[in-house]
Amino acid sequence: MIRIAVVGEIGSGKTYVANLFGLPVFNADKEVAKIYKNNKIVFNKLKLKLPEFISSFPVKKESISSAIENNPKNLKVITKIIHPVVKKNLRKFLRKNKSKKAIVLDIPLYFENKLDKKKDVVIFISSKKNQINSAIKRRGKSNLKLLKRLGRLQKSLIIKKKRSNYVIKNDFKSAKLKKRVKILKNQILNI
Repeated sequence: MIRIAVVGEIGSGKTYVANLFGLPVFNADKEVAKIYKNNKIVFNKLKLKLPEFISSFPVKKESISSAIENNPKNLKVITKIIHPVVKKNLRKFLRKNKSKKAIVLDIPLYFENKLDKKKDVVIFISSKKNQINSAIKRRGKSNLKLLKRLGRLQKSLIIKKKRSNYVIKNDFKSAKLKKRVKILKNQILNI
């Protein structure tokens, strides 16, 4: 199985590109949302560590945001609780899809959490900062202060780009991007 990892800056279009491949996608952000919604063990651990922010189940994204904004150290507390569950879900996803020719990993902290394997095909999504900011604002619900804080967790974009096998430019023009991804998919899968 070919593992294709999509990396880049927050808001650069990683999830959009990952889905364009038309392959099974492991989306870490969606996994985290599911865990907050369905996992009572995680809720109890968060409630124990952050009782002033986490009080009711399911865990609300706003509660997590408030905890991080109130004290940046809370991000480490949350990460220690949530990441082992995300990794467990990733292992399940890989087992479930082991017979597929390829899968896509949409994991914002792919390098930072040492999830990279030697044979992985890594694609860096390159976007201009002003286009990223416009895309984030169009989403509406994003907290720019929180996104900046989360962005500091990530390795330098220069390092991510250097460690990538391919770079796709996302100028937020759908037709061009779809064409670029199709060409790259055919190249990776030798179609």
